[in-house]
Amino acid sequence: MKNSDKPITGLLSDLARETSDLVQTEVRLAKAEISEKINQINSGIVSLITGGVVAFVGLLFLLQAVTIVLAQLLEPITQQPWVAPLIVGVIVAIIGAVLLQKGRRNLKAEALVPKRSAESLRHDRELLREQYK
Repeated sequence: MKNSDKPITGLLSDLARETSDLVQTEVRLAKAEISEKINQINSGIVSLITGGVVAFVGLLFLLQAVTIVLAQLLEPITQQPWVAPLIVGVIVAIIGAVLLQKGRRNLKAEALVPKRSAESLRHDRELLREQYK
């Protein structure tokens, strides 16, 4: 039986059922995308924490070990005891800053917007408007 042969109540019933199915599908899609974004937030947080810990541990160990070696290498050039720790500290701080920046980039608001679900909902809204005209 063609759709044009169905009574209006049958068509409305089909439309209601299909609309319900569509909404359920969209909700599942939104849940999946939100779950993906939560994983992205977790990844960003892990990157921030890892970057901070690595920078701190690196600072401790490098300031202790590399500073001694660098001070010995710089001894013919300068007798200033602060030059070697300064050089090592700057390098470790740069590494930590890079790791922290990576974590911050993962947590930016634009990266967390469920774009596919929003676009799909806009498209579905337009289709429903066409159906009800």
